[in-house]
Amino acid sequence: MTEMQYRRVGRSGLQVSVLSFGSWVTFANANQLETAAQAAECLTVAKDAGVNFFDNAEAYAGGESERVMGAAFRELGWKRHEYVVSTKLFWGIHDSPNMKNTLNRKYLSQAIEGSLERFGLDFVDLVYCHRADSATPIEETVWAMSDMVNRGQALYWGTSEWTADEIRAAWDIAERHHLHKPVVEQPEYNLLHRDRVEKEYARLYEDIGLGTTIWSPLASGLLTGKYQNGVPAGSRASLPGYEWLRASLTDPASLKKVDALLAVAADLDVPLSQLALAWCVKNPHVSTVITGASSAQQVRENMKALDALELLTDEVMERIEVATWA
Repeated sequence: MTEMQYRRVGRSGLQVSVLSFGSWVTFANANQLETAAQAAECLTVAKDAGVNFFDNAEAYAGGESERVMGAAFRELGWKRHEYVVSTKLFWGIHDSPNMKNTLNRKYLSQAIEGSLERFGLDFVDLVYCHRADSATPIEETVWAMSDMVNRGQALYWGTSEWTADEIRAAWDIAERHHLHKPVVEQPEYNLLHRDRVEKEYARLYEDIGLGTTIWSPLASGLLTGKYQNGVPAGSRASLPGYEWLRASLTDPASLKKVDALLAVAADLDVPLSQLALAWCVKNPHVSTVITGASSAQQVRENMKALDALELLTDEVMERIEVATWA
């Protein structure tokens, strides 16, 4: 298998593997990975392939995803210098004022403490504002995130699904007050969802050195081809609470594009999933592609995407372009 590559997160000095492993939906979720032992198996396969970045969030499984991942780290006996781990804050897990859907100072200060306790860690490497908060002044959020870094609870901070204007505003505030700046954004990016990464953020890569740790590279499984004939049992879209995914996974226009992409993958003799992951990695503005898996075998298959990189010639990229804009 092709050796893992590593890229800096934007202009920061932090290096992450171009393929990483995330726990959204999978950890502490029925029919997925419920225990630390199951999680540890997937983490081991990923790390053996060269993965060093493991993504999480406070809201995943109501905090249990962090707990399972932290327990897996301990079970595996990994040294803290061997991996990069993140969490994201915004949605909250307590149903009370100031504790959900906010980025105010009170919430952020207490939320990071809760995450670290669940992980069983002294610090996370990256912490994200999981969404923007129009009700809290950006200045308050920037100061709170910078203070979090000053306290040593996180080493770097960033955003997730913020607009370019919001990111630039946060960066400018930090620059003006000599605070720790946001260095990374975590947006959705895949063959069917491209504009924000390729167009909206285009100026930010050069202007402020923005890095990206992209999520949903397989469009929640749509880019595996498994939804071409409906929603299969046991798939993510069949899980309770994920009914909102079904509409996008059964959209006729998207399925038509997937058909065209399946033809490209077939000609190259690679699974569409690996082609789709390799396509994301090929973008130099992508620091890492966050993959998900509910079994060790899925992790192994995802890692083979590195082998597909060399297949992405100019001609193949043009075929993919035609297929996705059809």
